[in-house]
Amino acid sequence: MTRVFIAGFQHETNTFAPSLADWPAFNRGDAFPAYIRGQAMQSQFTGVNIPAGGFIDAAKRHGWQLWPSVWAGASPSSYVTRDAFERIVADILQDLKQALSQGLDAVYLDLHGAAVAEHADDAEGELLARVRVLIGDNMPLVASLDLHANVTRRMLATADALVAYRTYPHIDMAETGERAAALLQRRLRLGRRQALTVHRLPYLISLNAQSTWLQPAKDLYAVMAEIDTAHASVSSFCMGFAAADFEECAPVLWSYAEQPQQAQTAAEALHQLAAPPAQWRMAFLDAHEAVTQALALAAQHERPVLIADTQDNPGAGGDSNTTGMLRALLQQGAGKRYPGAVALGLMYHPEVAATAFAAGVGAVIDVVLGVSVPTHEGMSDAPVAARARVLAVSDGRCILKGSMMRGMTSQLGASACLEIDGVLVAVVSGKAQLLDREMLRILGITPEAMKIIVLKSSNHFRADFEPIASKVLVAKAKGPMAADPGDLPWRKLNPMTRTRA
Repeated sequence: MTRVFIAGFQHETNTFAPSLADWPAFNRGDAFPAYIRGQAMQSQFTGVNIPAGGFIDAAKRHGWQLWPSVWAGASPSSYVTRDAFERIVADILQDLKQALSQGLDAVYLDLHGAAVAEHADDAEGELLARVRVLIGDNMPLVASLDLHANVTRRMLATADALVAYRTYPHIDMAETGERAAALLQRRLRLGRRQALTVHRLPYLISLNAQSTWLQPAKDLYAVMAEIDTAHASVSSFCMGFAAADFEECAPVLWSYAEQPQQAQTAAEALHQLAAPPAQWRMAFLDAHEAVTQALALAAQHERPVLIADTQDNPGAGGDSNTTGMLRALLQQGAGKRYPGAVALGLMYHPEVAATAFAAGVGAVIDVVLGVSVPTHEGMSDAPVAARARVLAVSDGRCILKGSMMRGMTSQLGASACLEIDGVLVAVVSGKAQLLDREMLRILGITPEAMKIIVLKSSNHFRADFEPIASKVLVAKAKGPMAADPGDLPWRKLNPMTRTRA
């Protein structure tokens, strides 16, 4: 029986963001499962739409015996602290040593690919290298990656195979884990590494332009499957996370195949489609313009208009607490025009959430909501002082039902729906982007009944919210996650990499 060691480390690092990913962040999890170790990982993730879940399901079909170690994830933020990284890696390596002593055939890691630690710019490359030292050169080492991974030369050289998501929003996470298992099965059958061809693009791509619900990514990933079928290859294209200030931040594509010519032909065909930079450029609205357009559209349509508050996306390093979009809604009287049918979420403000939770439904409270944080444009908007009515409260436990993370439980902590001048604000104690309608429903907000919804998210919301929407707008209110990577003060980036496509 093939014995496979499995572990996971997930963090998307925005080095320009205000908050670090420390050890408590990995133990809370927030939008991720909390830190888990041992057999509980296998039972918790079986059948769940994350890569480890897909790999576990595929391993059962192959008849493999799994040795589950650590799965650690924290919400995107600034650097992973040295302490957190070293604790996680130490636990993984300790378990790996024990597994090796009892016999082991392969290693699978569920990685993000865009983590930056305080002391290791290429955090996943460092983890892979430490694993390789223990297992030697000949044992297969395979990893899955997020579509936003910043894939380094060290990562590609150290692992036998890497494979990435093909959707954004990420609805194929489990499928990616299954592809990782297929690559591992092929590696075991061949008894050697497959041939590999790699291309790096010399520019950065805005996160919003990367959605596979939009062009050009939509067609590009569809063609990728055709290319792989034609050349018996397994290809990946990581469009990169363009807020990690280190030398190798960039989009990367690669192909594996049994023969070098197959890998080269597949990768070059994909590169020809991905390389033209103009196709990746995208326009944005400022906060005032976004609300003005949303009000006009709401008058014409029954279904809600969505506004992505992309620069405060907690899924990309924001803290989900800036007030630019809330101010724009209030200044233009959106809630008075459509009372109770304008919603904003999720606003991460534990103190206000706790106060509202304690006050209870029906209470009227004075709040100072939101935080002013440093951004590439200067300080974000000031907090909003207002009198608010508590419409609903919740303990924040939410079982997600959308196609992206169906079955996962989100722990948002003490939460409340506050009504401010007709605008419904979902205030939570756990940091998470608004990517599933259930996150609003637990606070009594019915997404389908709204006229306008402002979502602190960049693209993940599309999977569950776009099917109910009349229109999607993308706004640039001041926040820590620059929608345009050219706006960021890069220091370490390779000088040959352009900050704009």
